[in-house]
Amino acid sequence: MNTVFERQHRERIVGSLTTVDRLIIHGHLRSFWYQGMGFERFLTRQGFRIGDFGSYVQQATARIKAQAEKLAAKAGRPFIYQDRVVKGKDELARGIAKRDGITEGLVCVFSTLEVASCFAVVRGSIVRRPRRCLHVYFYLIDRELGFMHVRLQTWFPLQIQIYVNGREWLARQLDKRGIGYRRYENTFLGIDDLTTARRLCESFGRRRWWRLFEAFARKLNPLLPLIGQLGFGSYYWAVDACEIATDIMWKSRRGLCGIVDDLFDHALRAFSATDVVRFLGRKILPSKAQLATTYRSFAAEGEAKEAARRRPESRRIKHRIRRNWIKMYDKWSVLRVETVINNPLDFRVVRFEKDTKGRKHGRWVRMGKGVQNLSRYLEVGEAANRRYLDALAEVRPCRRTITELDELCRGRIAGGRRYARLNPVGEDDCQVFAALLDGANAISGFRNRDLQARLYSRDASSSLETRRRCNRVSRLITKLRGHGLVAKVPGRRLYRVSLRGHRVMGAALRFRHVDFPEALAS
Repeated sequence: MNTVFERQHRERIVGSLTTVDRLIIHGHLRSFWYQGMGFERFLTRQGFRIGDFGSYVQQATARIKAQAEKLAAKAGRPFIYQDRVVKGKDELARGIAKRDGITEGLVCVFSTLEVASCFAVVRGSIVRRPRRCLHVYFYLIDRELGFMHVRLQTWFPLQIQIYVNGREWLARQLDKRGIGYRRYENTFLGIDDLTTARRLCESFGRRRWWRLFEAFARKLNPLLPLIGQLGFGSYYWAVDACEIATDIMWKSRRGLCGIVDDLFDHALRAFSATDVVRFLGRKILPSKAQLATTYRSFAAEGEAKEAARRRPESRRIKHRIRRNWIKMYDKWSVLRVETVINNPLDFRVVRFEKDTKGRKHGRWVRMGKGVQNLSRYLEVGEAANRRYLDALAEVRPCRRTITELDELCRGRIAGGRRYARLNPVGEDDCQVFAALLDGANAISGFRNRDLQARLYSRDASSSLETRRRCNRVSRLITKLRGHGLVAKVPGRRLYRVSLRGHRVMGAALRFRHVDFPEALAS
């Protein structure tokens, strides 16, 4: 993906990479829900009645828990029960893997009680009702997917969730091919062969992942063979949440910091709800204008977190349209734009159907959550990220100049000496700036008497006035040197305007004579 934004900053970036970041897959036994009678028929085919529901599901839960304990014991890994939902399971599992030196296979198993949609008997009928039940988390380092986890509900309908990290998968693929990379947490700062990495990321959506997910389910759920034998099929795999991230990799964090504040300010002030809808490839119809009230954008300051080392403070902005959103944030030297799709019905996918003559015809339909649509998820997310970055291409970094302007307005201490503040838009200081930026100083520089000649239109009336002018200009030059606007030529009583002086004094003069009058007139 070569965006206008990348071309605009090509001298300061390493490259870009678009891939899946976080992917959450849910497995559903849809046959149990068929016309509300599926699970009742499942019991009947085994010779059980609705009155046996409680004892049957408790035995099933015990079998699933025993299978989890058996797998943990066989691998020699810990089985940990938590009496409440504890956040940070990923960090705990990573710590266990690091402590025990696990590089592949099962890391640990957690079990905890969580609220979920479960079957229950109400007035002689089996209905769905939220209740607390045991969930088992299997944390493992897969040969292909890297660090991941699988969560299995032990109470019917036995929903399963698989959490996959696209960058973990990419790191495994790069290691397999011997391609070097630099990584910071869950971010690639640089990859030696970006072309190959991009090709690998494109193949992620075309992989037949349901085969691998089905293998996990057969291994972890001991009831799945019985369910299949009784004619209730297997899991239907659906995408619950998908994050498609585009990383713009800067050559250094300093280079990114020079523009990141301007990007966030522009995104917060300039991007309206209509813009966000268009970034996501949708249209706002006049008849549905009232829906615009559901779109909102908000920004949040990232908080520094203590990890192996202190993470640099960062910012994040998030634009939301119902259950889908676009985020932008920075991680070290990477600027990340990320599209999160939780509700795919807002988008379209092509479906091919055969007519009576056997010819295929395609038509656009609402996109469902089936895992077969994963490649379309990637297309939609990448296109949204590209539109967002293209809209940021017009941003020009100005925060650094504002910082320098603030420094001029404050007194400065350098080399143990204090220098008075300047007034960058005041008449007197702007007169000095204009005299210093005179084209006659560009070749040979200027001396005290040269600056006097440009600041005073008349000659001094006395020798005392001459000395006063010389002393005043000397103090002025000293103050300008203290602020880094001019520099002395070594070994001579000659001065030149510094690069910083050209930039700052030129901006101050333009603001006074051009920008401010135009802004006030409008």
